[in-house]
Amino acid sequence: MGNQLRKAVESKRNQLITSLIKMGVYKKEERHLFQLTLTDLEEEYGKAVSHKKYRKQRKEIN
Repeated sequence: MGNQLRKAVESKRNQLITSLIKMGVYKKEERHLFQLTLTDLEEEYGKAVSHKKYRKQRKEIN
């Protein structure tokens, strides 16, 4: 059971890291993405998605 959970967490971390890199996010402060916890990565992903939506809305207004 523990091994399955570890694999699931690592898989989710890798998915988030890949998505963040595609959005141009490579670090949080001075820490590289691979150094962050799953929770940190989820927070950064949420921020990146919100920022992307904001930029898109601003572009549509102008």
